[in-house]
Amino acid sequence: MRGLIGTLVETAADAVRSIAPAAPSEPVVEAAPDPAGLYEPDEMPDTDVIAGAAHEYEQAAEEARRADRGKRAARKILDRLPAGQYGAWIVERITSSRETVDLDAIRATYNQLGLGPIPMKRCAPSLKVRRAADTATAAPLLAEAA
Repeated sequence: MRGLIGTLVETAADAVRSIAPAAPSEPVVEAAPDPAGLYEPDEMPDTDVIAGAAHEYEQAAEEARRADRGKRAARKILDRLPAGQYGAWIVERITSSRETVDLDAIRATYNQLGLGPIPMKRCAPSLKVRRAADTATAAPLLAEAA
């Protein structure tokens, strides 16, 4: 009897696994195509120039992230203050001259006119620079570029 119950439980577990949603996986990051205006093979800078630029970019990006974290921490306090002078500092809010698209109004207009979904396009690809795990990984890319 136990053998039969064990088999039934096992069969039921297999059935549940077959219809259960898959565990979330890592988000798919697709490579963007190269933009226009890249170096031609005869214009390529030396590897040490590229390495220097990549290092400089990595350092600047880390400094920018650190600065953004500092700004966010300071804004938690400053955003809650009423306008006024606090010691040597004046806190005020001014209207921006920049404008942005009112997506709610566009959606309402599209719905009212029966135009369907709002046309969308992808943003420009982001430049991502990271250190290769080892030189064996980087060597094929450098040879390919030459």
